Amino acid sequence: MSKVAGNGSRDNPEVVYAAGAVLWRPAGDGAEIALVHRPRYDDWTLPKGHVEPGEHVVVAGMRELEEETGFTARFVRHVRRVSYDVPRRPRHGTARGGSDTVRKRVHYWSAIATGGGFTPNDEVDELRWLPAREAAKAVSYPLDRRVVRTFVGQPLDATTTVIVRHAKAGRSQGYRGDDRARPLDRTGRAQAEALVELLGVFAPGSLGSAPLVRCRETLAPLSEETSLAIADEPTLSERAYADDPRPAHRRIRRIARDAEESGHTPVVCSQGGVIPGLTAWWAREDGAALPPARNRKASVWVMTTRKGRLLTADHIDTPLPLGR
Repeated sequence: MSKVAGNGSRDNPEVVYAAGAVLWRPAGDGAEIALVHRPRYDDWTLPKGHVEPGEHVVVAGMRELEEETGFTARFVRHVRRVSYDVPRRPRHGTARGGSDTVRKRVHYWSAIATGGGFTPNDEVDELRWLPAREAAKAVSYPLDRRVVRTFVGQPLDATTTVIVRHAKAGRSQGYRGDDRARPLDRTGRAQAEALVELLGVFAPGSLGSAPLVRCRETLAPLSEETSLAIADEPTLSERAYADDPRPAHRRIRRIARDAEESGHTPVVCSQGGVIPGLTAWWAREDGAALPPARNRKASVWVMTTRKGRLLTADHIDTPLPLGR
C-alpha cells in the first residue's frame, strides 16, 4: 500500500522528487524487466528521472519511462518509494547547518509494456530485458535491487480498478436547485482536466459515475479524450449508499471481476460519503491494508485485485502537483 501526492517541491525545498517504473512484460510463467544503461554513469538501472516543475509525480514516472526506453506502458500499481541523499545543485543554495546534500525521493510504479521499442538516445545507449530475478542481480545500485525484489513479490496477474472522488463543486449551501445538478466550480474543472493525464497512465478501458452532474463532469474531459462513454452507477451515490451499502459493495466487486476477465482498467467516480466506507469495507473483507488518506476532492484510489480479492490499495491525494 502507498500514499502518493504531487511533486511536493514547493512544500519542502530540501527534497528532490523523482519518479520511475519497473517496466516489464510477460515471459513464460514470470516476467522480464527492462534495465537501461546510462553511459554518463556507466550503470544499469531502472528508468527514472526528476519531476519537472508543475508536473505530477505519477505522470513524471510515465514520461521518464517513455523517454528513456521508447516503450509505451500501462501502470498497474505503486511498487515502492526509495530515498537517498544526493549532492546539492547550485540552484538549491546552502541549507541551514551547511549541508551539501538534499534528500531525493523516487516513486516507482509497476508498468506493463504495451508497445513501442527502444532506440538509443542521449541518456540511454542500451536496454536489456532480463528475467526478474536476474534483473535484481544486474542492477548497479542496492536501492534498485530493493525495488526489483519488491516487484518480484507482487503477483503479476493483478488487475487495476480506479476509484475517483468527484472534483470540487462549490458549497451545497449556496446552490439553488436540486443538489444532484450542482456542477463543478473553477477549481473542480481544473482538477478534472488534470485527471486526464493522471488517469491516462492506467489506460482506462471503461468509465462509470454516480448519477450526479459533478461526478459525470469530473470524468467528462477523460471521456472526451478517450472516446469512452460514461455509464451510470446508481449504487455508488451517497443517497443509495446511505440507504443500503450492500448493493455498492456487490457492484464494485463486479466491476473488478469484469476488469479481470476483460483485462481493461475501469475508472469509477463517486462521492465523499461513499468512498471511505467502500474502500474500508473492501480492505476489511479481503484482509488488505489501506494507507492513510484524507479522501480529498478529486483524489484517486488505485485498487489491485486478483481472483476477485483486493490485494493492494494506493492513494493519490490530488491530480495537481503540490503547491497548486
